[in-house]
Amino acid sequence: MLDIKLLIALHKPYQVPEEGIYIPLQMGADGKKGIRVKDCPGAHLPKAHKETGAILRDDDGDNISKKNPYYCELTGLYYGWKNVEADAIGLVHYRRYFSMKSRNYIKSHGAFQSVLTEDEATALLTRADIVVPKKRRYYIESLYSHYAHTLDGSHLDLAKKIVGEKYPEYMSALARVYERSWGYMFNMAIFHKEYLDEYCTWLFDILGELEKEIDVDGLDAFSARLFGRVSEILFNVWILKKQGEGLSVVECNVIDMEPINWPKKIMGFLQAKFFGKKYSKSM
Repeated sequence: MLDIKLLIALHKPYQVPEEGIYIPLQMGADGKKGIRVKDCPGAHLPKAHKETGAILRDDDGDNISKKNPYYCELTGLYYGWKNVEADAIGLVHYRRYFSMKSRNYIKSHGAFQSVLTEDEATALLTRADIVVPKKRRYYIESLYSHYAHTLDGSHLDLAKKIVGEKYPEYMSALARVYERSWGYMFNMAIFHKEYLDEYCTWLFDILGELEKEIDVDGLDAFSARLFGRVSEILFNVWILKKQGEGLSVVECNVIDMEPINWPKKIMGFLQAKFFGKKYSKSM
C-alpha cells in the first residue's frame, strides 16, 4: 500500500474527512493563533503533533507562510513539498475534495462520506503518475482570454516572458495551454513524490521571478492573490510538457462541501467577457 498524505488547505475551523490520509493544514498561519483539532470535526494529526492539540501550520519547517495573501493555497503545496514524507502527496481544499462516488451516493451519504478514500487514491496512483481534477471547460473563452477578461492578462504575459527566458522548452506547451478552452484548475492534485519535487522546483522558480515583476503593494486583497491564480494555468503548461515525455495523468471528479451559486458565477463570467466587468471578489 502506498503511503499517501492529502493536505487540506484551510484558514478557519471546519469539518474535515475522517479518512486517515487527510491532514488539515492551517494556511497563512504566520502570526496567527493556531486552529485546534477539537474545532475541526474528523481531524487527524501525525503522532508527532498530537500533544499540541492544534492542526499543522504552514509556518512550520521550511515554509513560505508569509506569502499566503499572494500565493493562496500554494503555501500549503510548498509545505508539503518541503516537509512531508510520503510516497504520494496531494493538496485539496477545505470546501473542495476529490471523489469517485456517484451523484446518487453523494446525495444519500453526504459530501464528507464521499471523498476519495485511501484505497481509491491508491488505485488511481497505480494507474497514473498524477491525479488531477476533472477538466473545467470555459467553452466560449480560452484560458488566456478568461483570465484577461476577469482579472489582468498582463500577469500571464509576464509569466510567458519568464518561461521563455528560463524554460524555453516549455514555450510550445504554454502557447497551446493559453489557447485552450479547458484546464485542470483549483491547484489541486495528488503527485507521486518525485513529480511533486519536479513540479514545485519549476513552479516556485517561475513565481519567484514573477514577484520581481509585479508590485503588489497597491493591490486590494482579492487582486493580490494573483500568484495562486497564475499557477493554475502554469500547472497545465507543466502537465502538457511532461505528458509529451511520458507522464501519465488520471482525472478525478471534484465535489464541493457547500452549495455553489451557479447563476451568480455564470452572470459574472458573462459580464466579464462581454462588458469588461472584472472580478472583484470570489464567486
